[in-house]
Amino acid sequence: MKVAKFGGTSLADAKQIAKVVNIVKSDTTRKIVVVSAPGKRSAGDIKVTDLLIALAKAVLAGKPFESEQAAVIERYAGIQQELGLDRGVVTEIENDIRNRIQSRSDNDAQFLDAMKAAGEDNCAKLVACIFAQQGLPARYVDPREAGMLLSEDFGNAQVLPESYARLSSLRDVREIVIFPGFFGYTQRGHVVTFPRGGSDITGSILAAAVGAHVYENFTDVDSVFAIDPRIMPDARPIPVLTYREMRELAYAGFGVFHDEAIVPVIQAKIPICIKNTNRPEAPGTLIVPQRQYRHGEVIGIASAGGFSTIYLSKYMMNREVGFGRRFLQILEQEQLSFEHVPSGIDSMSVILRSAALTPEKEEHVLNRIREELRPDDVTVEHDLALIMVVGEGMRYAVGMAAQACAALANSGVNIEMINQGSSEISIMFGVKEMDHKTAVEALGRALLAH
Repeated sequence: MKVAKFGGTSLADAKQIAKVVNIVKSDTTRKIVVVSAPGKRSAGDIKVTDLLIALAKAVLAGKPFESEQAAVIERYAGIQQELGLDRGVVTEIENDIRNRIQSRSDNDAQFLDAMKAAGEDNCAKLVACIFAQQGLPARYVDPREAGMLLSEDFGNAQVLPESYARLSSLRDVREIVIFPGFFGYTQRGHVVTFPRGGSDITGSILAAAVGAHVYENFTDVDSVFAIDPRIMPDARPIPVLTYREMRELAYAGFGVFHDEAIVPVIQAKIPICIKNTNRPEAPGTLIVPQRQYRHGEVIGIASAGGFSTIYLSKYMMNREVGFGRRFLQILEQEQLSFEHVPSGIDSMSVILRSAALTPEKEEHVLNRIREELRPDDVTVEHDLALIMVVGEGMRYAVGMAAQACAALANSGVNIEMINQGSSEISIMFGVKEMDHKTAVEALGRALLAH
């Protein structure tokens, strides 16, 4: 049995959905199909999820929302018309959107999740109708009825352990299961979503629950590339990655696959295959527990901007028992999650995403740090990019950091910070965002050329 997840670009219009039908038709082991909301049809287009967010915000602001609602319905109606489906399908979708608005709760985050989830939910119903029209035995499955239970973290939910046993019964469904990605339900019955891009996570959970022999993730590229092709057009494709390598790369900016989606399949040791909906015959990239690698081999370089660092120093910090815990506890209490924590004997830095550190939040956090920790100095630096150099072959390889640092120095890039994970399969560099592209190109030429 295969679980196949199709991303937004694979479902953007009737032409793309026809490709999905043919892909599923071509392999009878593709028994569970996970769908995203329709994505962009062209560069200037808007994703259905973004249309739904705009609609939800208009409702929350008490503004007229008819035009935003019509934009959502139009996207589904376009697909319905092109494929010659009954108009009643769109009427059902329109009624669903209206019902979600009318049943708005007092919790704005809860309402926003309910509206965002409409993209995947209605797309799954539409795709199930299309499959039936094409003679494929398929049926839409409601995540609530199937048992997709998530935590009550609206917009950032995690799967509850008991979901796996509940969802395992999907392997006994005789038809092709069409399952909406991105959302599930709390134990109290509220709609709740994963982080953005969370349909990958849904597919991974289902693959683990039913014991699939492979989890296929269909997107709009042939494979995972060693470096962002927009930065290095001649970047080579990666045929095989380990779970650890992919998690590091996805976390650090490889948008082709959500970093959290690897976690559910790790214990079950289910391979993941990244494939292209537009070229399904291409082998894609296989993600596996272990692979053969060369000593000193770098498999990929990922990068992302939008980071900030809180830096503080205090003489004799190392003698102050619990100092680090109290620092991190302040961030926890302020609902701030961190990415890295480089430290020295008398200094400590915490790297976090800039979007979470609003000016008001920053001022409040700095005041708490000064009052509660009494540092000699505390500063915040914005506009940082993180670059991750990743590869199983980097373990025990002498001189990897030296090569990377020399490449950055020769390109005139100053290293703001450097951190190596204890597993030794990755090295993180922090640079100014304006040096981001130059740094990635320099590292690519130096470490991926061979």
